[in-house]
Amino acid sequence: MHPSETAAATWADQQEFRSSPAWKLLSAAPWTVAFLRSEFTQARPRVTLEAFHASLHSFLRHLKAVGTPLNDAWQAQHYADAWVRAGYLARPLIDGSFVYEPTAHTARVLTFLEGFSGSGTNLNSSRLNTLLTSIESLAHETDPDPQARIRQLEAEIAERRERIEALESGTSPAVLPTEGAVAAARSVLDLAANLPADFKRMRDGVRQMLHQVRREIMEASVAKGVAVGRVLEGDRQLRSTAEGETFRGFTEFLNDPARQRRFRHAVNEVLERDFVDGLSAQERHTLANLLRELRRQAGEVHSSYGKLSESLHAYVQSDEFRDSILLRKAVRTAELAVAGSSALAARTAVAPVRLYAPAFSTLAGLGIFNPQEHLAPPKLAAPPDVSSADIRRTPATPKADTARLDAAVSAARLTAGGRATLGTVFAELEPEHLHVNSIRYLVETARTSGQDVDTTAFESLEFTQVDGSTRTAYLPVITFAKDPA
Repeated sequence: MHPSETAAATWADQQEFRSSPAWKLLSAAPWTVAFLRSEFTQARPRVTLEAFHASLHSFLRHLKAVGTPLNDAWQAQHYADAWVRAGYLARPLIDGSFVYEPTAHTARVLTFLEGFSGSGTNLNSSRLNTLLTSIESLAHETDPDPQARIRQLEAEIAERRERIEALESGTSPAVLPTEGAVAAARSVLDLAANLPADFKRMRDGVRQMLHQVRREIMEASVAKGVAVGRVLEGDRQLRSTAEGETFRGFTEFLNDPARQRRFRHAVNEVLERDFVDGLSAQERHTLANLLRELRRQAGEVHSSYGKLSESLHAYVQSDEFRDSILLRKAVRTAELAVAGSSALAARTAVAPVRLYAPAFSTLAGLGIFNPQEHLAPPKLAAPPDVSSADIRRTPATPKADTARLDAAVSAARLTAGGRATLGTVFAELEPEHLHVNSIRYLVETARTSGQDVDTTAFESLEFTQVDGSTRTAYLPVITFAKDPA
């Protein structure tokens, strides 16, 4: 391709990028990007509508206090609606409640800014080893010479045997140092950070096709075959993209139980190593829940495909009933026209010949039924007696008693002279309130009301589970020092 043609193609891509939500977000007010970066993390990909509005309201008050120019007529909800219209955020209905989540464009921008603003380098020994392994694997899998591939596999076997002998003799090399292990773990998290954006783009593409099908159903603007052909072609193009390849590869991974077991085992082994203490709490949470989060996002893509299939079926079947009625009316009209035609010969009084009437030579051929030969089936067993005492309900953690918890916060602050930690408030509660939902409510209340949070220190809280066992939660030191706004 001529350099001018390459430049023209690049310019077209750049023009398309300038009209995308990603470019608009990079050109937006800096505080917008800052808020989205703090609100959405790998550990918290979605935020409920109420919590998002409350957090944004608190942040807007801080911006006004420091003199940041804002639209005085807009509240938190107005900004959130504008971000949804601009394509920064999506507001899907999940389990009967609206939530906010970053779109695929926003997710890529946030990942880019996270890597750009970091102080470390993305080039370390772990990434170099990954690069070397990947290029060697590519060369091996594309080599058409079977003998060359055999020699490479034998060399790998010999190398692994040497390592086994070194481990057995006690002269094995030292394990990866803490700094290198932490860098390698963060390299894994960086590789996984791009997967959610790929799944979002795949899901958005399927939903766009679903919207197109439903619009054509309402408008009946094209023939059914044309509409189905468009959907199939759109799906083919979507699956041929990088996001489609990622989704197909992950679907194959989900269909392989052995690979899932290996992945879970490796993650559990890594989380038990001492070097994990060098990772932040958010990074550890992301690593522990990586497979679960990817399965959830892949499930959303499959759900979108299910809705697309249902809409296609409804679209194809929508007119069949009406078409069958019209066909039956046309056939009946034709029959009446033929019966009343003067061109037909008059009917004769001769009885028609029964070509298919059966002929019997004996009464046995009739197969007469004898009631005495009937054997009644055995009676069914009586159903078991079930009473209300046999009903067993699955135990569940009770909901947080908000009035009691708010009163406990006020009482603890009054006793402690205006400042009380979350642990102090929790310790004063009755045993029936010492469960995880109470902790969640206190943390959410502190977060949305601007309380003091010290992430450099931790306090432990013991709570009771539904099975009666006791667990310990480690939380940053949260101090209730302000009245909730």
